[in-house]
Amino acid sequence: MLGRHLFGYLPVQAAQALVGFGGVAVLTRLMPPDMYGQYALAITAMHLVSMALFTWLDAAVARFHARADARGALAAHLATAYRTFFALVAAVIVIGGLLLWLLPISSELKTTFGFALAALSVQSLLQIGQETRRAAGAVAAYSAIGTFNLLLGFGLGIGLIMMTPLGAAGPIAGMALGALIALAFDLPGQKRRAKGGKTNNRRLALYFAYGLPISISLVFEHLLSAGDRFLIAGFLGEAAVGVYAAGYSLADRSLDIIFVWLGAAATPLTVAALERGGPEAAREVAARTARIMALIGFPAAAGLALVAAPLAGVMVGEDFREGATLILPWIALAGLMKGVMTYYFHESFILGRRTRAMAGIMGVAALLNLGLNLIFLPMFGIAGAAAATVIAYAASLLACAIIGGRIFALPLPWIDWGKTALATAGMAAAVIALPAIEHAFLDLTASVAAGVATYAVLAVLLDAGGCRGWIGEARNWLKTAEAAS
Repeated sequence: MLGRHLFGYLPVQAAQALVGFGGVAVLTRLMPPDMYGQYALAITAMHLVSMALFTWLDAAVARFHARADARGALAAHLATAYRTFFALVAAVIVIGGLLLWLLPISSELKTTFGFALAALSVQSLLQIGQETRRAAGAVAAYSAIGTFNLLLGFGLGIGLIMMTPLGAAGPIAGMALGALIALAFDLPGQKRRAKGGKTNNRRLALYFAYGLPISISLVFEHLLSAGDRFLIAGFLGEAAVGVYAAGYSLADRSLDIIFVWLGAAATPLTVAALERGGPEAAREVAARTARIMALIGFPAAAGLALVAAPLAGVMVGEDFREGATLILPWIALAGLMKGVMTYYFHESFILGRRTRAMAGIMGVAALLNLGLNLIFLPMFGIAGAAAATVIAYAASLLACAIIGGRIFALPLPWIDWGKTALATAGMAAAVIALPAIEHAFLDLTASVAAGVATYAVLAVLLDAGGCRGWIGEARNWLKTAEAAS
């Protein structure tokens, strides 16, 4: 079942990849570093507000869907979620608008933040429907709406920046319009499901108690990964933020796409297994997730570090390349640790319903990162920010593994992870042994081809992550498809 879900979520993850890589490649060529820095600051602030005020509700919608459906209370479940959302978003718009009017920032940044507020509102509304589909196992519908929203918003954003004077606000305005159009397909079905449901204050209190620590944890986690941009702006200026954000995005988004894909497929299955089969059933799903996570994540992070220079040469504008090359290997390592921590070890706290402990760990890690930035930024510039991120993620990963294991012990498949690490080391040796090619695209292509081929051979030989089983499943699926045709 996990394999089928992974394939089902592929379209939306492919769209994430296109938008993530395309956004960096296109926007760093259409924007100077200072404008891209304004865009990065607005996106960071938007995500922080979303995580602080709306993610707790999304988490509760996903976590309690199966229980509500089993008890015939799905309408009340959704009605409670949507009515709470509209109360929250009204407050966000009023308070956010007032803050933008009072803040002593440039008019360009105020405009960009204003569009971010609009995008936050419509995307958060769309996310409730998406979490409902994911929890219900409606993979095709989730992927269709998610893919449509991402690609439409991206296309509209590029068009707005090219044809209007919106500047850094253009891509964010496109995101808002894309989500608004996607809601036309989302809301009618959700309205039917919530019809007749009544808001239940006890239910809302349960959702808030469960989801709030997750929101706090994610706020701290986002501060850990992106909060340093505000310090970089203060110490080094908006142009430095733009250079740092471009390099960071290349590595972090690449890995985030992989881990979000795995999490989207595995988390609902793990929760459902716990509800229906108990802790051991949940651990069986988690064990397979851990093996797949390493099988894909280890070589992806190592590959990004190995091809930092040609990747930056191909993917970002000339003004951004030197800085992106400098920080990309650091962020690849940080991104791997972030993914394993967020989409595997955090499951201990979620399954054990001890999310406050998770929030506490992430809070300490965020403070550690910000404190290290205050020391490293004046000394080493943006490289210091990248080093601080790596140290903070290493500390938080270790803490989550140790403390989470006491709450809800998850399998640690050391043998499979060791095989995957060995195959990754062989891949790295093959890429390093290649002769240098001056043309960035050819260098990148040759390195990727050599790395993928070497890793695939070694992974199969070692049966890393149980990949031979996957190959067997694929063959059986093909045979079944041929027989059916």
